[in-house]
Amino acid sequence: MRHTTFRQLEVFAAIARLGSFTRAAEELFLTQPTASMQIKKLTDTVGLPLFEQIGKRIYLTDAGTALQSSCREIFDTLNNFEMLVADMQGLKQGRLRLAVVTTAKYFAPRLLGPFCKRYPGIEVSLKVSNRERILERLGDNRDDLYVLGQPPEGLDVVYEPFLPNPLVVLAPHDHPLAGQRNIPLKRLAEEPFIMREPGSGTRMAMERLFHTHKLKVKVRMELGSNEAIKQAIVGGLGISVLSRHTLALDAATGQLATLDVQHFPIERLWYAVYPAGKQPSTVAQTFLEYLHSAADQVNDIPCHHAEQAGACPLIKGVGDK
Repeated sequence: MRHTTFRQLEVFAAIARLGSFTRAAEELFLTQPTASMQIKKLTDTVGLPLFEQIGKRIYLTDAGTALQSSCREIFDTLNNFEMLVADMQGLKQGRLRLAVVTTAKYFAPRLLGPFCKRYPGIEVSLKVSNRERILERLGDNRDDLYVLGQPPEGLDVVYEPFLPNPLVVLAPHDHPLAGQRNIPLKRLAEEPFIMREPGSGTRMAMERLFHTHKLKVKVRMELGSNEAIKQAIVGGLGISVLSRHTLALDAATGQLATLDVQHFPIERLWYAVYPAGKQPSTVAQTFLEYLHSAADQVNDIPCHHAEQAGACPLIKGVGDK
């Protein structure tokens, strides 16, 4: 492998990520024959095929999968070195790869905006997906940091809480329970629920609460996004439990009521997560430090329908009691 060039590894990593010689060549501003030649030279050096084609799709071989993992380590090491040098020069430069679960998209941009203004030399890549996909990325160590509403089980990770994540009960504004106080959880169990997909952190927290009180959730519908759930609530299809952050900057909140239910809000936290044993880059460490000081950027979400829902507690900082 001593004769392998950095360019060959770049081409290989792009093809492995995109699953296409053509798209990788376009991304790297190469012709497809040039990309193919780079892979041929790399394959000759390795002595084993790196890709196999089945039909029109390209798959990594075992050797290719191992090389992809090594490429990530090589690129991460070089990126960290560049960031370290920039830090020594009194600059904050480099790239931050952030992956967040779907609900975090409601506040992540509000945190990233001031961060990017403070450090204009940092390029930020934000990936938003459901919990299952984010855990896959975490297991593959594909990003610098991950934002989750619940630390993963079965993965050796480091996690740091940085922001409260209260879960509230949402209903149509004209729902019979809107305006009632201290609604028993047993009464809520009589209502049809619109739920996120199984495995969602919000759903797990709600089901855990109902199970603790020996109650069963009546699931009418499962939807894959918070926006779809809110529209279904407005349409009168049922009620749901969502993070209060989903109400931020939302035109639909005028049609939603936050119900005052016993044992709600469910107090949870947002966590910044990364694999155990991984040394966060200078930029990632800078962002972690920023998170703990910038939580107030998203603590001013208005309490919608407080007059109907009763007390709507303001979110406090993580350190507040």
